[in-house]
Amino acid sequence: MNMNFTYNINPSRIVFGAGALDTLADQIRELGTHRALILSTPFQRADAQKLAERLGVLAAGVFSEAAMHTPIAVTRNALATYKALQADCVVALGGGSTIGLGKAIALRTHAPQIVVATTYAGSEVTPILGQTEDGVKTTIRDRKLLPAVVIYDPTLTLGLPVSMSVTSGLNAMAHAVEGVYAKDCNPISSLMAVEGVRALRDALPAIVSNPADLAARTRALYGSWLCGSVLGTVGMALHHKLCHTLGGSFDLPHAETHAIMLPHTMAYNAQAAAEALQPMADLFGGSIGSGLYEFARNLGAPMALKDLGLKEEQLDAAAQLAVKNPYWNPRPVERAAIRELLQRAWNGARPE
Repeated sequence: MNMNFTYNINPSRIVFGAGALDTLADQIRELGTHRALILSTPFQRADAQKLAERLGVLAAGVFSEAAMHTPIAVTRNALATYKALQADCVVALGGGSTIGLGKAIALRTHAPQIVVATTYAGSEVTPILGQTEDGVKTTIRDRKLLPAVVIYDPTLTLGLPVSMSVTSGLNAMAHAVEGVYAKDCNPISSLMAVEGVRALRDALPAIVSNPADLAARTRALYGSWLCGSVLGTVGMALHHKLCHTLGGSFDLPHAETHAIMLPHTMAYNAQAAAEALQPMADLFGGSIGSGLYEFARNLGAPMALKDLGLKEEQLDAAAQLAVKNPYWNPRPVERAAIRELLQRAWNGARPE
């Protein structure tokens, strides 16, 4: 293990545990703010309205049009609402789509952010924003994108559908699994990565068996926090590049794409990053690609890109986009090998 490393500690305040939402008003005041714009997706609009009512005078209003991949057109509308309501901070209620919108607003206004996490996305503890415009997704990493406060209240995840629990949990795992072989990996992030994946490995089957299992929900939220923290402190490689390409250019759903691609990208890098990946492989029976594939299949996760609406004739373009800009990966990123990987993921075949 390389013992010469840099570890950047991202300074968010984490409030964790059942009932943590009760502290939200105090967190808003602690930031020196008093007019929060509540953000959500259309799916969670009613929950956002209830939260605004609960906050009373501390809520400036609600914007409930957050969307996957943070379209810049949606951000412009949200900014207009933020300014019209004279808000001075944002509260993002939900998962990656809403958290991304909060970051996009903060990027342009320096608004303090509070996240109330209701999925296992992990992006709430990263200084990273992916934005989409004209079918192209670009990624920004900047310290000012990091939310100031993250509230993890596992009672808020009890209503998260099992299918979304599974895909967002696998999405969180992807951050940690890829993090152990990152170019700038370090012993602290790697410890967090293994612990986070272990927590999710144990929690997700229990949630599938009993969605109301609060202990399992708590453990999954704990795991997603750790996995997200890894994403926030080290760089990513092939897996995240492919998922951003598929999501931004072909409008595939974020978490589902991560869930499908993870076994295949890990199989691609398994030999080149064997030593770094060994602790992860041990969590899944010794083989990282096949182990993750079986784990996802047993959870009832989506397994094939064709089931997300990607057409087979689009695979050539996807492979070309994936190798367009050179980027670091433990194994060389070669077009023919990537095209073969995408074909297997499209079919839902077991990774090689």
